[in-house]
Amino acid sequence: MSRLEVIVRERRELRAEDIGQMYALFAIYYAETSYKRFAADLATKDYVIQLAADRSLCGFSTLALLAFDAGGFGRQAIYSGDTIIDQRFWGEQALATAFCRFAGALKAADPETPLYWFLITKGHRTYRYLGAFSREYYPHPARPTPPLAAECIDVLARNRFGDAWKPEAGIVRFERSQGQLRAAWTQPRPSLAARPEVRFFLERNPGHAGGDELCCLTELAGTNLRSYAQRAFLEGYDEGPCPVSLDRRVRGPVPAVADFGALGPASAPLLDPRG
Repeated sequence: MSRLEVIVRERRELRAEDIGQMYALFAIYYAETSYKRFAADLATKDYVIQLAADRSLCGFSTLALLAFDAGGFGRQAIYSGDTIIDQRFWGEQALATAFCRFAGALKAADPETPLYWFLITKGHRTYRYLGAFSREYYPHPARPTPPLAAECIDVLARNRFGDAWKPEAGIVRFERSQGQLRAAWTQPRPSLAARPEVRFFLERNPGHAGGDELCCLTELAGTNLRSYAQRAFLEGYDEGPCPVSLDRRVRGPVPAVADFGALGPASAPLLDPRG
């Protein structure tokens, strides 16, 4: 399989051709969408992480940087928007590595301000990344959401989605679907459906197949991240700051899923308390 190239770009750098290629890939996996809607949503983002193999786009994630107040203090969040990876490359962690390195560089620009990953997801695969990335994340299958985390989620979701945010359910639900996974990708295999985190996601977001999004939060800090996610974050921190001097190309080998320790106990000790 071809080696993946990973590039972080400012959204304003994208050409019409780039956006067209992104939408063509997105539309393979998502229904109830359109180029117009996709492009309008992309216009609200700040950065795009792109994956390419043999110079052909095979994945991307769109990101917005958000400032907000919660608990009486200013905070920051990276909001993950449209994200997709070509099925041929499922299991590769190039995109996740790039995201964590980007987050570390962003943290380096303002070390004193708490930084979070604000994730909304309509798919169990994406929700599972929270447990693979971090030690504490919410909503969590085994413990209640603390008041501060609940406030952060509420402020971020309310600011971003207005009346579509349903706080009693923890869900973003639009009157009309803004995009949903095609039927072939919505249901987990029986072996996955038995996992506690997958079962929890399906219970908390019963309308996922129709486009409902579960709102989630984890702090992006060296002390909260696991394994290679932690290593990539700290590398980004040391290479930072972002966004002005972010090194756009991700250097070094990209670990495969076997090196990730996904959904298992943390396999690496904390390196240091940055963040």
